[in-house]
Amino acid sequence: MDSIFSISSHSLLGSTVTSSFSQIDFPAKSQRSFSATPKFRSHRADECAAGHIALSASTSGRRGLLFMATLPCLLPLTQIMDCHGASAIESGTKEYLLIKEEVRKVLSKGKAAGVLRLVFHDAGTFEMDDNAGGMNGSIVYELDRPENSGLKKSIKVLQKAKTQIDAIKTVSWADMIAVAGAEAVSVCGGPKIPVSVGRLDSLEPDPEGKLPEEYLDASGLKKCFLRKGFSTQELVALSGAHTLGSKGFGSPTSFDNSYYKVLLEKPWTSSGGMSGMIGLPSDHALVEDEECLRWIKKYADNENMFFEDFKNAYVKLVNTGARWKSL
Repeated sequence: MDSIFSISSHSLLGSTVTSSFSQIDFPAKSQRSFSATPKFRSHRADECAAGHIALSASTSGRRGLLFMATLPCLLPLTQIMDCHGASAIESGTKEYLLIKEEVRKVLSKGKAAGVLRLVFHDAGTFEMDDNAGGMNGSIVYELDRPENSGLKKSIKVLQKAKTQIDAIKTVSWADMIAVAGAEAVSVCGGPKIPVSVGRLDSLEPDPEGKLPEEYLDASGLKKCFLRKGFSTQELVALSGAHTLGSKGFGSPTSFDNSYYKVLLEKPWTSSGGMSGMIGLPSDHALVEDEECLRWIKKYADNENMFFEDFKNAYVKLVNTGARWKSL
């Protein structure tokens, strides 16, 4: 079963990778059991969680539920990180520039869709309720899951860059993937996205069944993203990543607002031809929802607005659920 984060690429299917998958430098597995759910809470995180509970207890009804679900959206990023004893290293540092430089050597427009898909499938497992999942590099343990079909090729592409970087300074898979996804967007003509580094890798896979599924209707999608701390606007903005790859939304190697323009045309409703293969059921569902449709129209009319909102949502996506190393 695919997830709505699936972004396929024509060129990935025919690419040749020389490095052996068995040689990929995964995080050490011997320290923890795969059967346990990763828990990244510190005492400070528990204090923050207790504060969330106190806030919800003082607020009743639907308004209280919405406040709880959207609190991470309202808190400054530095405050969210502090709850985890975090120390993100801002983009522009030597470590970030080193990752960016090596990623650029192995990344092409034809490989961009697969690399960007890695980001969504690693970070998209986060759930606010159990504070687990997120951008933690666990995708390297999850490549045999049906929803991650094809991602081994993208990992192998990034392994080439990681090997060069690790010879100078060891970097996490979480940082590699987060920076590489931003570069995939940029190389295809999208916005430049600054990415902080300093993430730690999980030592085990995230629980299964956490990614949004492709058959969800708009109501289900909004609820799913709300559980992850994302608004409807951010759901629609992040869905624009489907403009890359072979889903039929414009050029497969151009990051632009074609996704929204095609959604408004609804070509899958026409009879016969390839139009019925454009997009996923979840893509089709977005345009049938009044709230989502409002943002779809805005992004179809204003590519700069889409770029800005996608950039902000991407940064939030790759920081949500991340555990940060101490400086």
